[in-house]
Amino acid sequence: MQPERSDVTRNSQPTMNKRPCSLLALAVLLPLIALAAHAAFTRFNPNSQHAVGDRIDELNGVAIFYNGGVNTVQGRNLSKDGYNLGLRYQCVEFVKRYYFERHGHRMPDTYGHAKSFFDPSLGDGALNEKRAMRQFTNGSGERPHAEDLLVFAPSLLNRYGHVAIIASVDADMIQIAQQNPGPLGNSRENLGLSQREERWHIDHSRVLGWLRLPPQ
Repeated sequence: MQPERSDVTRNSQPTMNKRPCSLLALAVLLPLIALAAHAAFTRFNPNSQHAVGDRIDELNGVAIFYNGGVNTVQGRNLSKDGYNLGLRYQCVEFVKRYYFERHGHRMPDTYGHAKSFFDPSLGDGALNEKRAMRQFTNGSGERPHAEDLLVFAPSLLNRYGHVAIIASVDADMIQIAQQNPGPLGNSRENLGLSQREERWHIDHSRVLGWLRLPPQ
């Protein structure tokens, strides 16, 4: 005997309801799984040559340490009198420690991700009061100098940006010293330098500009 139409509708309803619920659960779980995978991957050290905290380089006597995965953090580094140097061994920790150890420089704003070191609202050559340094935009009339702080914009895989110290400047190239460039990255990197229409450009698409200590 064939079931009545009402029975067919009643019996198929649970199956129809299960499909949207399954799709919704999948839509919620996939981003969470992706976030968890990204967090684990960016804290993993695939480089068997170095352990986190190894001293791998130095610039003018200031150490550069190995950090493994880019999101690895080994606690906050404070000076003896409590000045915040940043999270070990992130890129920000190196540049702040560099200026503090080498020049005794303290930034009025002791926090912030790398990208926040460049203030886009400032004119070229203006004082960045949060960092107590003069700020120059990439494409400035002022040529970059050794010991300037270089700021990179965020990227798809790095939403915090990046900072480094300019170690040297040649006619058509600069060399930067950096901490936490990635587990397989180098502490030194060369970038092209060019002058066009009397403006200086560091030839890297994510370079926002450079900051410089004021004259003593």
